[in-house]
Amino acid sequence: MSKVLAPQSQAMPSQFAQTAAPESAPTRSALGTPVPGAFVPGEQIRVEPMRDAHGAEVLAIYQAGIADGNATFETTAPSWPEFSVARLAEHRFVALSGDMVVGWVAVSAYSSRCVYAGVVEHSVYVHPAARGQGVGRRLLDALIASTEAAGIWTIQSGIFPENTASIALHTAAGFRVVGTRERIARQHGRWRDILLMERRSPVL
Repeated sequence: MSKVLAPQSQAMPSQFAQTAAPESAPTRSALGTPVPGAFVPGEQIRVEPMRDAHGAEVLAIYQAGIADGNATFETTAPSWPEFSVARLAEHRFVALSGDMVVGWVAVSAYSSRCVYAGVVEHSVYVHPAARGQGVGRRLLDALIASTEAAGIWTIQSGIFPENTASIALHTAAGFRVVGTRERIARQHGRWRDILLMERRSPVL
């Protein structure tokens, strides 16, 4: 995404959540590369920590979300080293169906200032063929558990208002809309808004 920059003391969300699309959504990325694997509906989903071995599938799912147009201002997925260094290793997970990655969630630090040490920004993406199967909720639940255990009190993300499935998912997981960033940046020449959603831990 073309990142919208802000001072570190008041950083704005740089990752935009992507969680759902119609069942018929294409399974090819914007670069024409197929999203790896063939999801089998009904197969048991397990959530595990994200590892380097998952990198290719994670980035392919990211690119598929970018291609949908309602996930992020980014235009192409980063390299795996770029992706990995920008996200906190202890709070990133993949959802697996068999050996296939069908979704991922990860966080970045909100700010380098110590006063914001308990605030993170997150992204959650689901394989086009696996949307509507509860994968996004499983990933968010894992993220909430890991961040609360680490003393992180707020998880936030910016979501396009048109991404109604993502808004519904986050609302169900305890997030709330705290504001709208109107006409915050252009995407393909068009000004777009984002909703800022956050979950404040009730136990910290």
